[in-house]
Amino acid sequence: MRTRRDLEALEDQILAPYGQRSRLSRGRRYPEPEHAYRTAFQRDRDRILHTTAFRRLKHKTQVFIVTEGDYYRTRLTHTLEVAQIGRTIARALGVNEDLVEAICLAHDLGHPPFGHAGEQTLDRLMREHGGFEHNAQSYRIVTHLERRYPEFRGLNLTYEVLEGLVKHETEYDHPMIRDFEPHRRPTLEGQIANVADELAYTAHDLDDGLRAALIRPEDLEGLAFWEELKRSIGWDGRGFSDLIRYRLVRRLIGLMVTDVITATDQRLQAVQPRSPDEVRDHPHPLVGFSDEMAAKVRELKAFLYRRLYRHPHVVRMQAKAERILEALFRAYIQEPEQLPYWVQERIREEGDMHRVVCDYIAGMTDRFALEEYRRLYEVTDVL
Repeated sequence: MRTRRDLEALEDQILAPYGQRSRLSRGRRYPEPEHAYRTAFQRDRDRILHTTAFRRLKHKTQVFIVTEGDYYRTRLTHTLEVAQIGRTIARALGVNEDLVEAICLAHDLGHPPFGHAGEQTLDRLMREHGGFEHNAQSYRIVTHLERRYPEFRGLNLTYEVLEGLVKHETEYDHPMIRDFEPHRRPTLEGQIANVADELAYTAHDLDDGLRAALIRPEDLEGLAFWEELKRSIGWDGRGFSDLIRYRLVRRLIGLMVTDVITATDQRLQAVQPRSPDEVRDHPHPLVGFSDEMAAKVRELKAFLYRRLYRHPHVVRMQAKAERILEALFRAYIQEPEQLPYWVQERIREEGDMHRVVCDYIAGMTDRFALEEYRRLYEVTDVL
């Protein structure tokens, strides 16, 4: 049997100097005894996996609302893909895989139903009450909303996981970052989680767009990345099929992951950081694409914005989602007694009805939000 101390000693052997050792974590807000055979970051990962918020990701939108079909990505499958890519990059660069995985698994816990349309709607409705942003909501979930321990609220995660979470693709001036050295960058593990997220959604949004036929292969002709992908698998553009789509997307992910690892390694070789703190103090992120790959990815993402995210079919879904969430929010604020008793109790305890209602809606799955809208607004035979 390998004990936690054995695993910590193994980290010392296999991690690069800039990798974050679990035994050197800055710890938890509420002190706890260490586990017998799990490191601190492994324990964090497991706590995140067992949350209600994580399970709800199964029925939350990535691009396509769950009613569109069972084969498109959801927030849960996206999160799992981010974690897998993050671990691959971490292993190749010699940093802490468990820390990367924990950050990746938690990074989208705060997403509301209906994807970015839901986030924008809640932010607008909460404009005079502190706004809404999914990174901040992820932090709120793991530090306040999940109630699983009698001694404290939240999951009592380590400093390093929380730091990676609050600095995930965020300008470092958000109030929640004040406790996490806003003038410094996250660890290399936190930076890997950022890039793994971008890499994953770029590849699988293209995949889902092609599968849904909202994007046609001919629409992509002329894009530098698309032409490179075609050449790399020896496809001439004729006879598009599911098998060709699988090969193209697999190659896309492989090229991006390889580029991130290679380009990041070159930066690390040039900078020679001797500790995670030297990574934090470096003026620029060390994890990322090469300049050439970054240009290709930007072009592809711009295409996806124009042709997928702003496709009339997707925009119609988003407009419906906005109307549904706004109707729910207005109904609960006007008549909070429609809310479940436990939500009403939170309003009395915390004294902030708008934030509690926002928390409740943000926690909904797409399916539950649609059902709740029907219950509130559609006439039935059980009135």
